[in-house]
Amino acid sequence: MGSIYKEYFNRDKIREHYNFTKGDTESALAPSRWVGSVLIVLLCCFIVLENLLVLVSICRNKRLHLAMYIFIGNLAASDLLAGAAFMVNTLLSGSTTFRLTPVQWFVREGTAFATLAASVFSLLAIAIERHVAITKVKVYSSDKNCRMVLLIGACWLIAGAIGSLPIMGWNCISDLGDCSTVLPLYSKRYVLFVTTIFTLILLAIVGLYTRIYCVVRSSHAEIASAQTLALLKTVTIVLGAFIVCWSPAFIILLMDASCPVRSCRVLYSANYFFAFATLNSAANPVIYMLRSKEMRGEFLRVLCCCSRGRRRSRPPGRAGVPLRTSSSLDKGAAGAAAELPTAPLTRECTTCV
Repeated sequence: MGSIYKEYFNRDKIREHYNFTKGDTESALAPSRWVGSVLIVLLCCFIVLENLLVLVSICRNKRLHLAMYIFIGNLAASDLLAGAAFMVNTLLSGSTTFRLTPVQWFVREGTAFATLAASVFSLLAIAIERHVAITKVKVYSSDKNCRMVLLIGACWLIAGAIGSLPIMGWNCISDLGDCSTVLPLYSKRYVLFVTTIFTLILLAIVGLYTRIYCVVRSSHAEIASAQTLALLKTVTIVLGAFIVCWSPAFIILLMDASCPVRSCRVLYSANYFFAFATLNSAANPVIYMLRSKEMRGEFLRVLCCCSRGRRRSRPPGRAGVPLRTSSSLDKGAAGAAAELPTAPLTRECTTCV
């Protein structure tokens, strides 16, 4: 075992594994890859800024300090880190790959895996919260917030554990025949394990949302309110986006675990499939946040505040008048009260914009 860890600082191992799994390592330096890399970096920048706006909006508005919005903030945090990690991963790819040591390579790939896994687990946590909100109204009383903390903590602990398994020893440094084509230092068994975990998560989300649908359909008219029906529509969109974005990556990983070395040329373009999966991190804030009038109002307040900061020297005019949010708060407050009736009411944020 000690000899394996000694190889973690041998740069020649990177080129050896890439030569074995991909053949021509110079293909990684092709100029055409720069166009795709630039687009991926721009996408990641958008993901980071988009989710940062979500986090700032939730922190500013005390009316959003409720269980559902905290879970959404956790999803935004994981998506933000996923975008940042994938951007760093892209910048350190190509010719830079062969200047890395194996331990640096493991950190590069493991961070991206961990943050993307955290995003997926956060989706599962939101699905659990939605199910709990429908079936057990009083679960988030003041004396049971530990359940929420444990659920969020579990998302990050499990995601971190999954991402760190290769650097802890589950890799193919000592067994070239077990190497992945997409990730040449990762074991095919590890790739299959990750794919199985993500597939189980997908099935769990489908099961939870199916249960929510059944509860709504079987409930009385007063329970199946406008907020509940809107929630069901949002859930359907989220599930569809998850399947559309992640299915190609799942297929690539399954092919990687089953194809012999150099037999599946499509695996050499796997980065684009993972970039497409990262679109889910960009779509989540749009789906979860922009469908809420409360969040739209807070987005406008944050953006207006930033705009006012850039024009602080100008005399106050109409831009200095605080945005009215009464119409945008009605539905959000009603939805929060319907799902969390025992949560204490808070005063509206009085930040002047």
